[in-house]
Amino acid sequence: MSSGAAADDELLSAGRVGRAHGLDGSFHVTRPRSRLLTVGTPVVVAGRRTEIVRRAGTDEKPIVRVAGCEDRNAAEALRGADIAVPRSAAPPLGEGEWLVEDLEGLAVLDGEREVGTVERVLPYPSCEVLQVRRVDGRELLVPLVSDAVREVDLAAGRIDVDLAFLGEAG
Repeated sequence: MSSGAAADDELLSAGRVGRAHGLDGSFHVTRPRSRLLTVGTPVVVAGRRTEIVRRAGTDEKPIVRVAGCEDRNAAEALRGADIAVPRSAAPPLGEGEWLVEDLEGLAVLDGEREVGTVERVLPYPSCEVLQVRRVDGRELLVPLVSDAVREVDLAAGRIDVDLAFLGEAG
């Protein structure tokens, strides 16, 4: 996707509607990206633009209600629907933070040596992990920690990793 206005309109996955919670239309969110789930944030749920009007629970198990979802039956009707947030509504990132969507598809190198391409980012308990498809077709998992990842350069479209640290030198 090109930069500029089109990138601002991109939708970021914020989770999925889980089971209803209570009687007021609130629901649990599965696979949450909690930083995107705040009161007042515009969202798209089941293809409909709305906004978050209630946020409870924890970052790991958030409970939200969106405008127009007024009772338990409405919440149950949304169950399984994707929740998306416009990129322009996402909170600003801190130093050394990236959106998953920005890492997927980047070239992975060890210095000047081509390693492969990021297929996706996996949420592991201790850190996120890059799933890299190597140039020879094999898979390589790279933890997003400073010992394994020397640099992420979004502008250049590349991630520099340390294969020796990953036990892959040679």
